[in-house]
Amino acid sequence: MKKTLFSLGQVVSTPGAIQAMVENHVGSIDLLARHAFGDWGTMEDEDKAANDQAVENDGRIFSSYPLPDGTVIWVITEWDRSATTFLLPENY
Repeated sequence: MKKTLFSLGQVVSTPGAIQAMVENHVGSIDLLARHAFGDWGTMEDEDKAANDQAVENDGRIFSSYPLPDGTVIWVITEWDRSATTFLLPENY
């Protein structure tokens, strides 16, 4: 079984992100697994490289996943690995 790259801490979500995932029939666990295993989603190459560095150097990790209706969900793990948050870009 594959091991996650980093600790997620407490997993939380904004109400808007929950609603968007429900409306799109996308499970939070699926997105969380992608994030934890290093699939950063639709990030630019330099942002993906920054995430790879953040995994090694305890930095903030940021992923972006488009949903079927075009809504984007961001998943952010804090530098200290205390929390991972699902949110919409407009909630940032």
